[in-house]
Amino acid sequence: MAENSLSSRLQMAMRRLTGKGYLNENDIDEMMREVRLSLLEADVNFKVVKTFIANIKEQAVGEKILKGLNPGQQVVKIVHDELKRVMGQDAEGIRYNINGITTIMTIGLQGSGKTTAIGKLGAYIRKAEKKKVMFIAADVYRPAAIEQLNTIGKQIDIEVFEQGLIDARDIVKNGLKYARENDYDVVIIDTAGRLHIDEKMMQELIDVKQIAQPNEILLTVDAMTGQDAANIAKSFHEQLNATGAILTKLDGDTRGGAALSIKEVSGIPIKFASSGEKMDSFEMFHPERMASRILGMGDVLTLIEKATESIDEDEAKNMMEKLMSNTFNYNDLLKQFKMIKKMGSMSKILGFIPGMGQLKNAASQVDDKQFEQMGVLIHSMTEAERKDPTLIDKSSRRRERIAKGSGMKVADLNKLRQALETQKKMMKQMMNMDERQLESLSKNPSQMMQNTKTKKGKGKGKGQFRIR
Repeated sequence: MAENSLSSRLQMAMRRLTGKGYLNENDIDEMMREVRLSLLEADVNFKVVKTFIANIKEQAVGEKILKGLNPGQQVVKIVHDELKRVMGQDAEGIRYNINGITTIMTIGLQGSGKTTAIGKLGAYIRKAEKKKVMFIAADVYRPAAIEQLNTIGKQIDIEVFEQGLIDARDIVKNGLKYARENDYDVVIIDTAGRLHIDEKMMQELIDVKQIAQPNEILLTVDAMTGQDAANIAKSFHEQLNATGAILTKLDGDTRGGAALSIKEVSGIPIKFASSGEKMDSFEMFHPERMASRILGMGDVLTLIEKATESIDEDEAKNMMEKLMSNTFNYNDLLKQFKMIKKMGSMSKILGFIPGMGQLKNAASQVDDKQFEQMGVLIHSMTEAERKDPTLIDKSSRRRERIAKGSGMKVADLNKLRQALETQKKMMKQMMNMDERQLESLSKNPSQMMQNTKTKKGKGKGKGQFRIR
């Protein structure tokens, strides 16, 4: 299944409607066929699809929609609200104890990304809630799990309580006692993960639950398993009453099947979403924001949160002033690359911005390592060259020396020069735009890229970028 098939097909179906000033029942039926196919291809549970389609159709064929203004946009809103309802309406966080330790028990099948998710959850709680966190390594059937948790604990500076491969029940008892004695606020228990659910595993988890009396039982679910994830969640929930799910391996856009099936099939709300290997690629799951992302409406709130976490406000203001005054240089460009790296990949960032869906697929082809290569080129310059880009523009000797010093070609350096010039031109263009032009840009952002293409020189030095 293609990663973005759900998102792209739904967006295509919506676009056909929004362009029409009048809708009839046939238009709605045609869109419903597209939506049904999109959901089934994304491996969404069949019963969920059936209910989803019925609910949308019931609201969409009403008199108010078919005869109202902007009927297409109203239908898009209905689809958005139904996506949100299926995924759980509101975001749900951790329920913390006011006094004493908050205990979180994590459960899940082997390979669902449970141990990595624990590390990310611990780092998230410490950063967002400023709480003292400890892990208990109680997955005693896989020695590598204890080793992995220890490695993650050292990496993020969170203590791991472990006693090797003894009985998991004893480890949990001793670990909780240790946490109380050492004034920990939150304890996260890593329990046994198996390749499949069996009686022995479930009984052990029931016993651990009885000992720990957890505030939260979080099930880690692999987003790539589609509707199977919902059935696995249902089995765990029936035995343990899970309080929430962590959706792991969730790339920029949801793959659909798991996100849209879990809540409806199992009754477990999705509380967190995790993607990638980095410890900060973990966020609270907001159904409304995810619905907007799926429909290509962007997710400005998450982008703002990420930017606030990653970017120093004074530094950002300073960079904007330099861009506006045309004094933006290679030192500033290097800072910008670092900011982008902190926030995630380019394609992920563009996915949060409304109207940027067209550029998102192109950006996914961009290797983010190119930023690192450009960084190496900048470090190969002298301080004077970084501060004054015209020194490089005027001298072919400087260009050859910088390229040689970085182990790259002059052509690579020319791409960097073009990137700097494009930044300046884009800022200049946006500053001269009126409200109507800015609105047009939000609908078709690629026009900004078309208007800022750097012209090539002619005659002598052909192929080099001419800086005006």
